[in-house]
Amino acid sequence: MIEAVVFDVGETLVDETREYGAWADWLGVPRHTFSSVFGAVIALGKDYRDVFQYFRPGFDLSTDRLRRADAGLPEAFGEDDLYEDVRSSMSALRDMGLWVGVAGNQTIRAGAILRELRLPADMIATSDDWGVSKPDHSFFRAVIDVAPCEPDRIVYVGDRLDYDLKPAKAAGMRTAFIRRGPWGYIWGHHPDMASAADWRMDSLNELPGLVAAAIQSVR
Repeated sequence: MIEAVVFDVGETLVDETREYGAWADWLGVPRHTFSSVFGAVIALGKDYRDVFQYFRPGFDLSTDRLRRADAGLPEAFGEDDLYEDVRSSMSALRDMGLWVGVAGNQTIRAGAILRELRLPADMIATSDDWGVSKPDHSFFRAVIDVAPCEPDRIVYVGDRLDYDLKPAKAAGMRTAFIRRGPWGYIWGHHPDMASAADWRMDSLNELPGLVAAAIQSVR
């Protein structure tokens, strides 16, 4: 039985093209160059924050995030940055009687923006809210603690094998992989995907049907 679905944020709900473009501009490098290096870093299995070191050795993301804000260029996203299947899929899941949550590695500011968007969710939380980040087990323990059911009745939805699917599965949850964004396309055919993802999707609109079929199969 499935009673809850929890969504990652970046490249699951939010298209991060605008934000990474803003970082390229901040660093003073062409957006195409930044994107190319970003993809290469991901393909090598490195942390995405390593991208910044190629352009500015010693770069500190937290410090420059504050500098951007002080310069009137804070991180920003809005309705137009949501993928088009977000609201429809979340609403469909809630109409099925499921508890819907959002939890990802995001700043407090990003969490506030998500709440202002009034997504059809019962809970929205970020790593900064909880003081712990993915892929740490404590992050997924926090997800389990706020969900109204046992971990094996929660589906965690994400685009990353390393930060979403594997640790969620290790925490006892079910997992759904959404193939989009840099990580989704680069790691989508990784051999570990077979054991890490219970379901694979190209659109979040596939999820309500997959969940309904899973629920029906145990009745």
